[in-house]
Amino acid sequence: MPEPVKTYNTAVEATLEVIGGKWKPLILFHLTFGKKRNGEFMSLMPTVTQKVLTQQLRELERDEVVKRTTYNTVPPKVEYELTDYGWSLKEILHLMCRWGDTHVERKYGDQAVILSEVQTEKETGL
Repeated sequence: MPEPVKTYNTAVEATLEVIGGKWKPLILFHLTFGKKRNGEFMSLMPTVTQKVLTQQLRELERDEVVKRTTYNTVPPKVEYELTDYGWSLKEILHLMCRWGDTHVERKYGDQAVILSEVQTEKETGL
């Protein structure tokens, strides 16, 4: 028996099927700045649990937007990076970030902090 045809209401739904949720967009956004290891993700997203991070990374790998590379070393080393297909999301992710900056400023003014910006300021000394 043939499988039923997959139907979406809009293409936005298809996009959200791959990158939707609380953690996947953050994982992908961080990967637009280069390869990351598990510990780096945990530092960048301190409220994510290891279980959820692993699950989200596996789903992104399954959808071929993230590549997992395991190095045969002691201790084992694993790195995650965007695939060529994953890099096609960079513009969308950075636009979402800019929209979020505008939204936070509009809604909260100086009564909110975006942690990734604080971290960047510490690293660059700005």
